Amino acid sequence: MGMIDKRLAELGITLPEAAKPVANYVPWSRTGNLVFISGQGPIENGKITLQGCLGDSLSVEDGAKSARLCAINVLAQLKDACGGDLDRVRRIVKLVGFVNATPAFTDHPKVINGASDLMVEVFGDKGRHARSAVASPSLPFGISTEVEAIIEID
Repeated sequence: MGMIDKRLAELGITLPEAAKPVANYVPWSRTGNLVFISGQGPIENGKITLQGCLGDSLSVEDGAKSARLCAINVLAQLKDACGGDLDRVRRIVKLVGFVNATPAFTDHPKVINGASDLMVEVFGDKGRHARSAVASPSLPFGISTEVEAIIEID
């Protein structure tokens, strides 16, 4: 068991099997040492969770929980891209977080911190990254958040 797998176990996180695409795209692609992870939603035990709109039916805390779950699914895809070895990660380069929100909602950064905080918890300084937190009037299947990532690996 590698260092990152041990860290995930310490955090009580079991990565799911990497989700299959729901449309015409691949879940991740690699060019050189960069892995691009397609947007991941809040799926747990194979089911969509945390559907709804921030500023309406969901709180900032709900949104952060959703973003954290998206990040766990990003890590599942990353593990697949790394041939099962997350110790190959050099650094998390960038996260892009989408928040299903009302026009008046402005706490997008607090919501996407759910994903950013997880990356730092798991990877330490290698988990610190550039980021965008963007509002969206809707997201696929009514999910509350979606997170995509760019990661540098060995």
